[in-house]
Amino acid sequence: MPFTLRLLRSLLAATLLCTGIAGAGTLPAAATPGALPLDPVSSPAWIEDMARFAAEDAARPPPMRPVVFTGSSSVRMWPDLERAFGDLPVLNRGFGGSQFRDAVHYADEIAIRYRPRRVLIYSGDNDLMSGRNPAQVAADARRFAARIHRELPGTPVAFIAIKPSPFNAHRLGQQREANALIADWARRQPDVDYIDVFTPMLDADGRPRAELFLADGLHLNAQGYALWRRLVGAYLGR
Repeated sequence: MPFTLRLLRSLLAATLLCTGIAGAGTLPAAATPGALPLDPVSSPAWIEDMARFAAEDAARPPPMRPVVFTGSSSVRMWPDLERAFGDLPVLNRGFGGSQFRDAVHYADEIAIRYRPRRVLIYSGDNDLMSGRNPAQVAADARRFAARIHRELPGTPVAFIAIKPSPFNAHRLGQQREANALIADWARRQPDVDYIDVFTPMLDADGRPRAELFLADGLHLNAQGYALWRRLVGAYLGR
């Protein structure tokens, strides 16, 4: 599909989602059977990221059937992610500041269109910081997996646990609760996995390990990403 047409389609989709309009006789991407409607996207700025992804695809075709990583800035800022796991084809489709609900709304643009062999998502930081509670975060995570499986049945979806950080140390309780809800649900689902990066990122006293973070206390440094590469690599068999 030409880039201009894809961009126009994305703009139209964003408009419909923000106004709550859906085509007659269709199930919106923002909803799943028996579930409450998904809240609108957290920011209209994501349309710019979707256009950027389309432009990148046009300039350099993505690998066939990649492992797609998506989610918020911890994915977007992962240096050399696309070469981190040897010859495994990896595509980085993180968009910084995003929440789980944004990944649901833009699932086509960030994952489904690539027909990935599996999808890994990191989100939750921004959700909790915006005031969403653990139950809402877990519900949105479930919606993301459902959205992928509706279009790509049998495709493994893995949730990278919400990380503990010095910046969000006062939210450790919420993070634990959201992670537990996601992990418990994932254990009971086919083709859904949970990668525990939370526990290894705590010190002996149960506090976030400051040495894993940049000066802002929120984003990972090289040591933090090295830990993630080991933990995620074990899940990927690398």
